[in-house]
Amino acid sequence: MQGTDNIDRAILSILTKEARIPMKSLAGRIGLSRSATTERVTRLEKAGIIRGYRADIGQLDDGQIQAFLLVTLKRTPSIGVLDRLAGFPAVRRVSSVSGQLDLVVEVEVGSINALNELRDEVATLDNVEDLTTSIVLRRDIERV
Repeated sequence: MQGTDNIDRAILSILTKEARIPMKSLAGRIGLSRSATTERVTRLEKAGIIRGYRADIGQLDDGQIQAFLLVTLKRTPSIGVLDRLAGFPAVRRVSSVSGQLDLVVEVEVGSINALNELRDEVATLDNVEDLTTSIVLRRDIERV
């Protein structure tokens, strides 16, 4: 992170763990005034280093199953497949990756049956060559 100093890194470390910390508390922890801390946070936001503040939500329902669909395409790019994946409410994130796979599709469904149905639909999309499913057993480390 060019242009950041130890105080900026301390701010980022604290905000990573406590995004909703009051500015006064943040200032006290890093040893600056509230106005100086606010200026630094604003500068980090404008520089795009702080891109947003999020709630880190745990699993809301024990009945939810999270999985990765590991997709190999017949040819890339495949805008049609991406458009179809965007239409599935269970799809949370799609990442194009390098290597033997083409897409990593993160999904969340209510049951194994729903996962099988989604998997079958994705596997039959035009241009999908192969599909492997990995169910998430637990998330050990998660940073946003």
